[in-house]
Amino acid sequence: MSVALPSSWTEAPIGTLCVNTEQVTPDAEAEFIYVDIASVDRETKKITSPQRMLGKDAPSRARKLIKTGDTIVSTTRPNLNAVALVDQTLDGQIASTGFDVLRAPGLDPRWLGYLVRTSAFVDAMSSLVQGALYPAIRGKDVRSFVTPIAPANEQKRIADKLDTVLNRVDAVNTRLARVAPLLKRFRQSVLAAATSGRLTEDWRIAYDVKSALGAVAGTPFCAMQMANFLSKIRSPLKTGPFGTLLSKSEHVDHGIDVVGIENIDRGMFRLGSKIRVTPEKALELSAYDLLPGDVVISRSGTVGEVCVIPTGLGELRFSTNIIRVVLNEEIIRSDYFVFLFLGCTEVLKQVDDLCKGSTRVFLNQTILNAISYPVPTLKEQTEIVRRVETLFAFADRLEARLAQAQTAATRLTPALLAKAFRGELVPQDPNDEPAAELLRRLAQAPAAASPRKGRLPRVQA
Repeated sequence: MSVALPSSWTEAPIGTLCVNTEQVTPDAEAEFIYVDIASVDRETKKITSPQRMLGKDAPSRARKLIKTGDTIVSTTRPNLNAVALVDQTLDGQIASTGFDVLRAPGLDPRWLGYLVRTSAFVDAMSSLVQGALYPAIRGKDVRSFVTPIAPANEQKRIADKLDTVLNRVDAVNTRLARVAPLLKRFRQSVLAAATSGRLTEDWRIAYDVKSALGAVAGTPFCAMQMANFLSKIRSPLKTGPFGTLLSKSEHVDHGIDVVGIENIDRGMFRLGSKIRVTPEKALELSAYDLLPGDVVISRSGTVGEVCVIPTGLGELRFSTNIIRVVLNEEIIRSDYFVFLFLGCTEVLKQVDDLCKGSTRVFLNQTILNAISYPVPTLKEQTEIVRRVETLFAFADRLEARLAQAQTAATRLTPALLAKAFRGELVPQDPNDEPAAELLRRLAQAPAAASPRKGRLPRVQA
C-alpha cells in the first residue's frame, strides 16, 4: 500500500503473519455449523445465516476448521467482498473451501478483519481475478497482499475506534433505510386523502361546497360512469388492435412505436416500445393513434395501471393490451387528476371485484364502464392537484436529501478504513513497541505444527 506510514509502522505480506489452518472431514453423524459464502452478509461483514447439519449431509466443500478471531475471505468474486470475522459462537465449526481462512496470532484479530474490508484490498484482489464464468482468486493471492502493520497497542486503539465509529455509521445507515418506506407511505396517504376527499375537506367547508348526491362510497364526490366523462370526439374508449389487425409478422425493428403495458410505470410513461410497425401499417391503424393527453390503461399484467400520454413523443399507436380513454375536458380537465382518480383505492377495488372469477385477470371496456368513478367539480380537481403536487414536491425534496445523506454515509466506511490504515485515525504513542520489533519476535517464534488433515469425530455446536 504505497502510502507514507508513521515511523513506528511497517509493512509485510499477510501470509508472513498468518499460520496455516486445518482441514477436516466431519463424521457422518457429527452435527456442526457450516459457513458457506451465502452465510456472509456482504453489507455488515458478518456471518448471519450459517447452516446446522450432519456430516453425512455436508457438501464436499465443508472442510475448513474455523476458530474465534479468524478472518474468512471469499476467493470467489472478490469484488463483492464477502469477508467476516469469526466470533466465539462459531469457534470450532466448519467453513467452505471457497474461503481463505486467515489466522494471525501476532495481530489484533479485528485489525485483519478491517484490513480485508479496505478499498485497497478489494481493488487488489479484483485485479487478480482468473476465469470469466467463475471469477476467483487463489489463497496465495490473498496472502501476498502487503498490509501496513501498526504497533500492537496501536492496532488495539485503532480497532476500538473503528468498532465505535463504524457502529455509529451502521446505526445511521439503518435509520436512513427507514426513511424511504416512510416517504412511500406518505405518498400513498396523500393519494388516499386526495381521492377520498379528505385532502380538500377544509376547502369545501371554506367554499361551502356540499357533498354530491349519489357520491361514491367513502367520498363526497359525484359518482359517474365512464360514459359520462368521455369525449364527444374521436373514439373515446377503444381497445388496441389484435388478431389479424396486427400480427407478430408485421412487427419491425424500426418504425412507428406501438405503446404497450411495458410503457406504463406507476403513473409515468416509460420510453422504449417492444413493438414497432411500418409507416404504411401505422396508416392502416390510424384509428388506434395516441395523442398528448390521452389516457392509457393496462388490460393485463398489472391490471389497471394508468398513465397520460405526454407531449413530444411523435406518432404513436397502442397495442391490444391497452385501452385508450379520451376524456371530456369540460368534466375532467387535468391530466394529473386522471392519474389520481383512475388509480384510487376505490376504483382499483371495483376493478379487482369485477375481474374476480376470471381464469386470467383481464380488464375490458365493459368493466371500465361498470365502475363508479369519484369525480369532484373542476374547481376542486384543480385544488386537489395543487395540493398533491405541493406535498409530492415536498416528498421529492426529502427524497433528494435522503439520497445525498445515503451517498455520504456510504462513503464514510471506506474513508474511515483508509484513514485507519494510513495511521491517521488515532494518535501514535512513542512508548509503543515499533511494529518492526513485533515482526522480528514473530519471526523468531517456534514454527507452528503443520495443519492436520483428518476426520473430525464431533464438532460441538
